[in-house]
Amino acid sequence: MTRSKAAQEATIQDPVGDDGVKEEQDISSSPPQPATFKGRLQMSDFIFKSNESSNGQTSPIRRSPRFTTPITSTSASSASAAKTKRTKERDAEDIEKEIKPKKKRARQASGYAPPSTYAHLNGLPDAIASNLLVLFIGLNPGIQTARTGHAYAHPSNLFWKLLYSSGLTPRLCSPTEDRQLPELYSMGFTNIVARPSRNGSELSKQEMDEGVEILHEKCRKYRPESVCVVGKSIWESIWRVRHGKPVGKAFKYGWQDESENMGVIEGEWEGSKVNWNMGSETES
Repeated sequence: MTRSKAAQEATIQDPVGDDGVKEEQDISSSPPQPATFKGRLQMSDFIFKSNESSNGQTSPIRRSPRFTTPITSTSASSASAAKTKRTKERDAEDIEKEIKPKKKRARQASGYAPPSTYAHLNGLPDAIASNLLVLFIGLNPGIQTARTGHAYAHPSNLFWKLLYSSGLTPRLCSPTEDRQLPELYSMGFTNIVARPSRNGSELSKQEMDEGVEILHEKCRKYRPESVCVVGKSIWESIWRVRHGKPVGKAFKYGWQDESENMGVIEGEWEGSKVNWNMGSETES
């Protein structure tokens, strides 16, 4: 290879030549430039620009594409939300109508029902013993009482709850314990009329008045210290039989005069004191 040819090949392999070496030396010897994002971020995109362009016209507001929602879509969403709200309101109204208790129909007053009407039901035996502290005198056995065979057994009857809340029993007793009360708490039960009925209006005054003397006989036999009359019509019958007239203005709550004691045995026993505190009829 000739010398001229070798020089030519060297020139082709290193086209930079002396100028490239010189430029490299100049760069290494020049002072460092300050750090910059130029070339990576377009800073011009972050410069605040007025809505007005250079020609005085208002340019459209730039918005992020993430928050740009078509107007039709917004309207549809609002309409859908309003429809959902109305549906929920209607559902709430429907539920309220369903759970709102309906007005109970007034119970029609029934008239006298002869004993044959409830002849298929059993009567209620007395729960009674000698020398009781109190003997409760009820009207007559109700339907539920006759079916179960236990005093004041209807779920709506408050007798047992009142017995407990008044302090006469240390705990709430069940109707199934009625036979045990004479032994447990020296209290007993009986009724002015023995036959069952749906309510007091199905009894006649005559049969109630006939039951008064039976009550006196029970008091003479078992001699309870007191009797509690559970129902106004019961006391009205007792008074009417004794005095031959309605109680009228002589009626009063609570303990009655000693002259109203029941089961009196002249010269031997002063009878059972009478108390009436119940304001409504209570069938046993």
